[in-house]
Amino acid sequence: MKPYIYITRKLDDEIIKPLYKFADVHMWNNEEEPVPRDILMRESQKADALLTMLTDHVDDELLKFATNLKVIANLAVGYDNIDINATNERNIIVTNTPDVLNETTADLVFLLVMASARRLIEANQYIQDDKWTNWAPMLLAGRDVHHKTIGIVGLGRIGQAVAKRAKGFDMNILYYNRTRNSKAETTYGAVYCDFNSLLEKSDFVVCMVPLSESTKGLFGKEAFGKMKNTAIFVNASRGAVVDEDALYHALKSGEITAAGLDVFTEEPISSKHPLLSLSNVTALPHIGSASIETRHEMMQLAVRNISSVLQGKKPITPVNV
Repeated sequence: MKPYIYITRKLDDEIIKPLYKFADVHMWNNEEEPVPRDILMRESQKADALLTMLTDHVDDELLKFATNLKVIANLAVGYDNIDINATNERNIIVTNTPDVLNETTADLVFLLVMASARRLIEANQYIQDDKWTNWAPMLLAGRDVHHKTIGIVGLGRIGQAVAKRAKGFDMNILYYNRTRNSKAETTYGAVYCDFNSLLEKSDFVVCMVPLSESTKGLFGKEAFGKMKNTAIFVNASRGAVVDEDALYHALKSGEITAAGLDVFTEEPISSKHPLLSLSNVTALPHIGSASIETRHEMMQLAVRNISSVLQGKKPITPVNV
């Protein structure tokens, strides 16, 4: 009997074609909307493998009925949507898609740095609203990026790719990480410092930490209070590492200058989200790795992980071996 694979979002048939050769493959036939919980629960009970998105909550309730499940391939680097303890108890392998998205995500992070600093969204809207009637010396004047100090919190693979871009802008690079990264210090001139010192010294504070119990709410009232009032905050990791009420008040009061955000605590957000009422916020709909090339590579890696496990081989990028 062929193994049963369920894919929780519509993907390109050409990419998942290798799975059809040895498995019975079923897919939620919608590219935009997540699979409903009741359907995911039902499909999981039959599945030998799941290919999941960040929007799919794979928790203990779901897993206790997924008695055939051998592997979950998550289409992301992060996997906080999956109960890892519950998968470990059931010997279910979880994989992710690291490395293939590093450069693409770092591009977007640096785009948020530049767009926030130079007020690009405001400037575009200024023309859209037909307000550009004359030139003035300080019209929509932003802040320089070059030769400023960037503080990167979480110097993993993507954080290092951000440092590489910052070096090209002659920026001073500070970082805070659980462990020292001597390679980044040598290659990019990054300087290790403690969290509070980084906040106090940086013109741009970039958050690249994974979501965990220790990082949840890491950026709150106290953290924003330590930043320069000219500082710009960028978050492209996970929304829940930020206390959004504290960020709103810091931006509203002028405690910090601006923010560039690709992630939010509850996603998707609506146009009524408080942070979107502020002109000094650049907000994006969680598109850090969203280039055509990179998303295809992520899908292909997820497919290869499933193929490997179901055919008795080792997973390529496991997170819970």
